Amino acid sequence: MSEQSSTTGRLYGVGLGPGDPSLMTVRAVEVIASADVVAYHSARHGRSIARSIAERHLRPDHVEERLVYPVTTETTDHPGGYRGAMEEFYEEAAARLAAHLDAGRSVAVLAEGDPLFYSSYMHMHKRLAHRYATEVVPGVTSVSAAAARLGEPLVEGEEVLTILPGTLPEEELTARLAATDSAVVMKLGRTFPAVRGALERSGRLPEARYVERATMSGERTGRLADVDPASVPYFSVAVLPSRVDAAPATTRGEVVVVGLGPAGPLWLTPEARGELAAAEDVVGYSTYVDRVPARPGQRRHASDNKVESERAEFALDLARQGRRVAVVSSGDPGVFAMATAVLEVASEGPYRDIPVRVVPGMTAAHAAAARAGAPLGHDYAVVSLSDRLKPWEVIAERLRSAAAADLVLALYNPGSRSRLWQVGKARELLLEHRTPDTPVVVARDVGGPQERVRVVRLGELDPSEVDMRTLLIVGSTQTRAVRRGEDGTEEIVWTPRRYPER
Repeated sequence: MSEQSSTTGRLYGVGLGPGDPSLMTVRAVEVIASADVVAYHSARHGRSIARSIAERHLRPDHVEERLVYPVTTETTDHPGGYRGAMEEFYEEAAARLAAHLDAGRSVAVLAEGDPLFYSSYMHMHKRLAHRYATEVVPGVTSVSAAAARLGEPLVEGEEVLTILPGTLPEEELTARLAATDSAVVMKLGRTFPAVRGALERSGRLPEARYVERATMSGERTGRLADVDPASVPYFSVAVLPSRVDAAPATTRGEVVVVGLGPAGPLWLTPEARGELAAAEDVVGYSTYVDRVPARPGQRRHASDNKVESERAEFALDLARQGRRVAVVSSGDPGVFAMATAVLEVASEGPYRDIPVRVVPGMTAAHAAAARAGAPLGHDYAVVSLSDRLKPWEVIAERLRSAAAADLVLALYNPGSRSRLWQVGKARELLLEHRTPDTPVVVARDVGGPQERVRVVRLGELDPSEVDMRTLLIVGSTQTRAVRRGEDGTEEIVWTPRRYPER
């Protein structure tokens, strides 16, 4: 609330609620009753929903300021286009209200819902609130009204609610709908086909509900999938209610192998976030299951890191029972991770009919490379140094071949408590084709609380400083390490995209 001036009037932004006049707040009624001027927006046809909501509280001596939009959905010949026409309109409307305020008259600007929630009042507020004493009276939004009419919770516990304008591009809507727990999409009307498409592409259409003119005459609710696009007005919303205690959208089970990225929620894609939220069961190595936020009603099945096939079979058995199962992997599930194990078991007779999908994630090599600069800027090879599933002779042959081809090398699983000699042996093999001063990125726990990324030289690489949480990137003959910054302490590594002609 701005400070009151003794010479000018007071500006009010008055929230009227979602449409039913009985849902106006006591304060909104008080402000309208005491105001000298009542302003409201309308299209050129002259009808104003805001005025109709507040009509019973208007006095015969109220000065009414009708703010008529110059354009709504039609085209305009304004030299600045739609945006230019609207900017000019808001400036003129603000000037009209300022004249009343300068004359000492109080002005109540009516707004459906809440004045600061997708409301035209905001354009007056931004132009006038810093000049005049101002009070904003909050109102019940259409979001709350829609949830009340559906009789379903919007969010519960740790769930996240996302509110989206339907005017966003369909791709953006799809990503955001996939990533959130609950959602409300505003401003339907002409945007309805794109919103429906985004709900379908994100896998959320079976959950989606439709609410039209909540609390108003002509109210309609139902399953969004059943709505005729031609019948949808602007004053309607799409709702994805709370998933807590909700019945499964489908009775057919499936397995989704989800990449969690190298560490933490910042590395999780919207698609992966959405799949984790939708899963009835989460299956995986205990360290990775612990990274998935716990949700009410969701079952978690953690196991040891060396039982990939058993874990895959367990997940597929759950899916056969009609469960929606997320098998989680660190990084990308298709890079030395669970996607292969699940697909291998899913290719066997009993499980061939179970749907299996793979949701990619940020792999550790790319995360480590980004921290160091751009060492993977040219051709590179990815090799696991673990000899648990393949002989060391095969690893050695691949290292020699990649080094002879002058490829940058990203080395996964370089060492563990039971594997202490592989890094030293790999260094010896690579030095047959690389100089000792070749840059090596030593990246440990990238994205995690103990992250440490260093650049050393191949001849000085210390195997004792490498463990299973470490990834190595060994440069090619073209890879450069350059010191930057005022004090030269920042060292970046990059591999040129252009390779010299021989």
